[in-house]
Amino acid sequence: MIDGAAPATAFVVAVPEADPLVAVLRSRFDPSATAGMPAHITVLYPFMPAAQVTPEVLARAADALQGLEPFQFLLARVGRFPGVLYLAPEPAAPFVALTEALVRAFPAFPPFGGVHDGIVPHLTVAQGDEPTMQQAAAELHAGLSVRGPIAAPCRELYLLQNSSGRWCEWQRLPLRCKGTPVP
Repeated sequence: MIDGAAPATAFVVAVPEADPLVAVLRSRFDPSATAGMPAHITVLYPFMPAAQVTPEVLARAADALQGLEPFQFLLARVGRFPGVLYLAPEPAAPFVALTEALVRAFPAFPPFGGVHDGIVPHLTVAQGDEPTMQQAAAELHAGLSVRGPIAAPCRELYLLQNSSGRWCEWQRLPLRCKGTPVP
């Protein structure tokens, strides 16, 4: 879950394949969607202020991701945190590996500011009180039962920034198969 309140940057895996199922729910129940955040799985948020992201920082991030290959995942399971409804990616381990690699390279930026124990990859669908969560969960389960699991690739990370007050794509960092040369 990423809010749009303070200027920040975030590494995410965009999941446009989820939009047919979650776009309407997110527009109603997820404030980050109305702030321009695409359907995504957060890899590292908050990251450094945009003014501090230099070509050297981007190179260090790309180096951190070296050896982590593209992968496929499914979104089929609905999960909950307090006040948050989400889809859980399966497998989750590659997302955890992406986060851990970036945190090793940038230890001053723990996931979600270090307020949570562990890393739980997720695609936020709704935020709110219990009645909101129940309504959104019913709609999400109904959509999944009709549509089935969402299959998606993870080929790259997006570095997003919201210095204008809206989230927008800023940079992309591709994941490379072993032996693929870096351009």
